[in-house]
Amino acid sequence: MRATVHVSLKKGVLDPQGQAVQLALNGLGFAEVEQVRQGKYLEIELTETNPTTAKEQVEQMCERLLANPVIETYSIELES
Repeated sequence: MRATVHVSLKKGVLDPQGQAVQLALNGLGFAEVEQVRQGKYLEIELTETNPTTAKEQVEQMCERLLANPVIETYSIELES
C-alpha cells in the first residue's frame, strides 16, 4: 500500500520560503503571483494491507515526525 502525505503550514503561520519564491517569481516577470505557500510531499510504501490500520500508522508518523502539528497540517491519501 502507498500513502501520499501533503504537509503544509497552517494559515497565519509565516512562510519565509514561500515569500522568497513569490519574490523570485515576481522578479522573473510573473507579477500575477501574489502569494506562495511552501510545503512537503511524501510517498510512503507500506507492507500493511488494511487501509484503516495503514491510515492510523501514517497518522502516527505525521504526528511524531513528518509534521509539526503546532504549525503544520497534513493530509493522507492511500492507494493499494
